[in-house]
Amino acid sequence: QVQLVESGGGLVQAGGSLRLSCVASGGTLTTYFMGWFRQAPGKERAFVAAINKSGGGTYYADSVKGRFTISRDNAKNTVYLQMNSLKSEDTAVYYCAANRYYGADANPSRYAYWGQGTQVTVSS
Repeated sequence: QVQLVESGGGLVQAGGSLRLSCVASGGTLTTYFMGWFRQAPGKERAFVAAINKSGGGTYYADSVKGRFTISRDNAKNTVYLQMNSLKSEDTAVYYCAANRYYGADANPSRYAYWGQGTQVTVSS
């Protein structure tokens, strides 16, 4: 059973960049589809980006397309989320998640494994 730990969150000014990392342990990352989700205060958890097992297919929410990039390094058991041109509305707790069977899916209910989250705060 895979365990996920996110890092890289913090406080950044609008227009700035952050790179989030998600390190997996207890399982081989190549067997999992991976996703990033976020949850702002008072809102439901929302899809941000997802990537297939090989890294050859990536998918993004419209709100982050062109600004965020998801990638994975299976040799390091790590998934990344590069976030550029950050906006105040990107402020949220960011979670990485893994699923073995449902693909690079935007539906959070498809993911069985979740990290604890990392806070991203964008000041305007």
